Amino acid sequence: MPSTSSPEDLSSRIPPGQRLVDHLPVLHAGSVMRISTSAWELKIFGLVPRQRTLPWADLRELPAVDQHCDVHCVTGWTLLDSHWRGVKLLDVLEPDEPLPEARHVVIHATGGWTTNLPLEELLQDDVLLAYEYEGQPLTAEHGGPVRLLVPRLYFWKSAKWLSGIEFTTEQRLGYWERRGYHALGDPWLEQRYA
Repeated sequence: MPSTSSPEDLSSRIPPGQRLVDHLPVLHAGSVMRISTSAWELKIFGLVPRQRTLPWADLRELPAVDQHCDVHCVTGWTLLDSHWRGVKLLDVLEPDEPLPEARHVVIHATGGWTTNLPLEELLQDDVLLAYEYEGQPLTAEHGGPVRLLVPRLYFWKSAKWLSGIEFTTEQRLGYWERRGYHALGDPWLEQRYA
């Protein structure tokens, strides 16, 4: 969706070193994971009061929210005014908030991919389990049926093909972080690489 912002507004929304794109690019390493909604489930484990699995049907029973946000990729593109629909992660975790000793999370994705986040980043109000993009079900190429959406950080932190959230005491670097990407990935600080 093209941005309707004025040029002055745009400059304040584009982090350093980024260029605008007009569509959501498809980038990933390896094959596209194709998971049916009937097979999809999210495991919530580690430092939580009880380990549990959230199937697709239960996710869809939670209150859905629409979110417009800008997304920024470590490869240098920015897409303004993207529209997502999903469930706030805080609503998913509400019955079982992390234990007090939890400080970090490892995000797991189908295919063995992982990324890491400090707990305070994961628990922000704008973090979604997204299952629609621009009014359509999220395609496999874009991480469907469900991807994490963490719009404040570079887009690799918004893991495609979401399958698990593991709460930990210590930081454990994910797939790209072990290969030299920054542990946090704040686009405004240009935290691209370690």
